[in-house]
Amino acid sequence: MLDTFAKLLCEHARVRPDRPAMRHKDLGIWHTWTWREMAETIRAYAAGLRDLGLERGATVAVIGENRPAMYWTILAAQWLGAIPVPVYADAVADEMAYVLGHAEVGFAVVQDQEQVDKLLAIQDQVPKLRVVLYDEPRGLRDYDHSRLHAVSGIIEKGRTLLASDPAVAAAIDAERDRGNGDDISIILYTSGTTGRSKGVLLSAGRSIAAARDTVAFDKLTDRDEVLAYLPLAWVGDHYLNYAQSLVSGFCVACPESRETVETNLQEIGPTFYFAPPRVFEALLTRVTIRMEDAGALKRRMFDYFIGLARRWGEKILDGDKVPLTARLGYGLGNLLVYAPLKNVLGFSRIRVAYTAGEAIGPDLFSFYRSLGINLKQLYGQTEAFLYVTAHPDGHIRVGTVGLATPNVDIRITEEGEVLYRSPGQFIGYYKDEERTAETVTPEGYVRTGDAGFFDEDGHLTIIDRAKDVGRLRSGAMFAPKYIENKLKFFPNIKEAVAFGQDSDFVTCMLNIDLTAVGNWAERNNIPYASYQELAQRPEVYAICAGHVAEVNRALAAEPRMAAAQIRRFLILHKELDADDGEMTRTQKVRRGFIAERYKPLVDALYNGAEAADISTEVTFEDGRKGVISARVKITDAATVETGRLEVAA
Repeated sequence: MLDTFAKLLCEHARVRPDRPAMRHKDLGIWHTWTWREMAETIRAYAAGLRDLGLERGATVAVIGENRPAMYWTILAAQWLGAIPVPVYADAVADEMAYVLGHAEVGFAVVQDQEQVDKLLAIQDQVPKLRVVLYDEPRGLRDYDHSRLHAVSGIIEKGRTLLASDPAVAAAIDAERDRGNGDDISIILYTSGTTGRSKGVLLSAGRSIAAARDTVAFDKLTDRDEVLAYLPLAWVGDHYLNYAQSLVSGFCVACPESRETVETNLQEIGPTFYFAPPRVFEALLTRVTIRMEDAGALKRRMFDYFIGLARRWGEKILDGDKVPLTARLGYGLGNLLVYAPLKNVLGFSRIRVAYTAGEAIGPDLFSFYRSLGINLKQLYGQTEAFLYVTAHPDGHIRVGTVGLATPNVDIRITEEGEVLYRSPGQFIGYYKDEERTAETVTPEGYVRTGDAGFFDEDGHLTIIDRAKDVGRLRSGAMFAPKYIENKLKFFPNIKEAVAFGQDSDFVTCMLNIDLTAVGNWAERNNIPYASYQELAQRPEVYAICAGHVAEVNRALAAEPRMAAAQIRRFLILHKELDADDGEMTRTQKVRRGFIAERYKPLVDALYNGAEAADISTEVTFEDGRKGVISARVKITDAATVETGRLEVAA
């Protein structure tokens, strides 16, 4: 029975031995491993790890970028019945120490010297850690290798053991066969939006069942290919790339580095693709900037055919009836504009693309779909292993996250909270029975903590975190994330944090997008030397004021949200950063932490001040601490009242 990932790996090696399983670009050259080669490598890796003392049930930290050795570590650990624990590669020392300590990690496999140094710095906090393996040897020659081993060396040791001792080979195969669907296959730690991360226990059988459902849903096969650039520790990578690949047999390509993802995307041309809204926004910003630099004729041609695509593209994509002239015009546009644009973006071969994590602006969503890209939205959670809802092909509802995916049962409580049961549902939180009991109902439904509702066709709309949906002092509804998402639909606004619970009115803090606003400043001959300087320019405040006014118009048109219009706002003097604790590693704002950290600014938003002084401690890339001080401007926003646009007093 193919109920573990190690068994699926060996089945692919038997059924499609010469099909590509994984690629990696290293030193400018793409390297490819077939399913047979990958299975042989992971079998040897498992033998080497067993020789080092890795046993069934032990936990193994995996810390690094998307590289074959990191994925092989996960598979080799699962082969032996050990439990991989991926950790965000950019986690600071305290975050890493918490996860490794909580998971009682004895083995850690890391990418390079940077991660080795982090482990050495926290070794006193993780006393059970006794073995460290590394993938890249650069800079590690003079380190103490009594507990430090090269992954390549352990794989070679495993090959030698398998070739020289039949008993070892039999034992390794027996460990694989001993595994079953009830085994814990991985521990994924949540982003920790409101506190310490929780370790989510996922079983092999449930994970595979969930992946089988969505592989069938999107008709994925061994002819598909993905580019794996999402964080290893995030459920999205483990599901979309790892689990679906081992179920369907498609090829996973690893980029050369984080900096080369866009270039590698063009080279690979994936057929299945996922990106959060901010990535699609950044790509469109890049396209817009390039078109501003183009000649007049090219700009006019681009604008004309993009206009044509916005009118007819989505209907053609969904198979709706459109006039012959529209099809002919769209075909010409595809030849001259759409196809070259998709090629530049690396989207030429995409059959299915998803976005999730945050709401995506309707204009942005429609832009990509109008080009013929089958972009859809999904809604999921780590506890669900991953999908709860998704848009089926041809049944897209902008502003919703789709219908319940196959074999997922969703309920909405009287309080408006979304509950679900799913095939991949988690077993529980590691060492936290109390939180598990709070999250799973007696009927077996998982509480998402999100507030939402169904439309008449069964599409789910998520409003906000249920605990964050509050009230203004007047009793009017206040949904901060809903407001923040509307603000972030504008390319110039990267992040937003709204305040208003139990207050007389709503205020917000903004982060500008340095790329988009910086490009605008350069074109308008507005000098600036830093983010801080640009953010406080009056011209930038004027731009953001216009965006806030548009959001207020939209809120005014919604009876439930009309009273939650933004009355005052400011632009923060620094970008919100996960290293400073202001965001999670999955880029979700920690609203409570921000309110406390920037209390002088929050107070000023409500006391009528026109500016406020703030000093903020920041963490630099090398781990050093510093302080940024600034005088932050605060301005009133235009609001809509009784059908007129007025400036709030």
